[in-house]
Amino acid sequence: MMEDFNSETDSDYTSYWRDWFVSSRGNEYFCEIDEDYLTDRFNLTGLNTEVPYYQYALDLVTDVFDLDADDDLREQIEKSARHLYGLVHARYIVTTRGLAKMLDKYKKCDFGKCPRVICDGHPLLPMGQSDLPSMSTVKLYCPKCEDIYNPKSSRHASIDGAYFGTSFHSILFQVYPALSPEKSVRRYEPRIYGFKVHAAAALARWQDNQREDLHWRLRDFGVPFKFIEDSDSEDEDVDYEYTEKGTEGSKDDKVVGDTASGRMDLNN
Repeated sequence: MMEDFNSETDSDYTSYWRDWFVSSRGNEYFCEIDEDYLTDRFNLTGLNTEVPYYQYALDLVTDVFDLDADDDLREQIEKSARHLYGLVHARYIVTTRGLAKMLDKYKKCDFGKCPRVICDGHPLLPMGQSDLPSMSTVKLYCPKCEDIYNPKSSRHASIDGAYFGTSFHSILFQVYPALSPEKSVRRYEPRIYGFKVHAAAALARWQDNQREDLHWRLRDFGVPFKFIEDSDSEDEDVDYEYTEKGTEGSKDDKVVGDTASGRMDLNN
């Protein structure tokens, strides 16, 4: 992968790697991180424990990488460099400069448009559901319907969500409140021949589904039950019924009583 680098100077080599990474297919969601941000060690605090071959990866992204490594080691370092760039990217895009770059991409719909019809193709923003790497992949947030969606492309769907973080999209609209769209309050209303479906019918269907679900859960736990709505035919499945205040004994009590009566008859 890196064998294609034919830059003559060290600075061109570094710049070319970042340009190559951002322009690669599948990395369209990323913006280019400023070199002065990457060279400030304060911005990289704690990443040395999260990235294998950290120093080599940092040299590859920010400085001259002159290690004479075999192909396997070079591939591992390149993988670490991409991971390091992603983790730094999550920190960079919440800075003033990073927000401005991502805002430009947002305005150009580089992240796609909302698939919800009522949102009228509103631009999306990348976001993560976790700030920890390898927990979840990147999602796309629509600020109009305030819902999240999976990317259409499989190349984008495999990007780690930690490379964008959980706060970026919210911070963007805190810094640029004028860009916050009016929330979508319209909802699709199902109709039959132009008439709205009665809400009571939908509620009755929901109640039936809930009752059926409860029915099966009670059976799974072995809990005896009987709904008041059950038909009288189900009474035949009940072995016996509990009576009020013991006026009539249970089925077991009746068997014991019959046995005792038999013994008394034999003694007579």
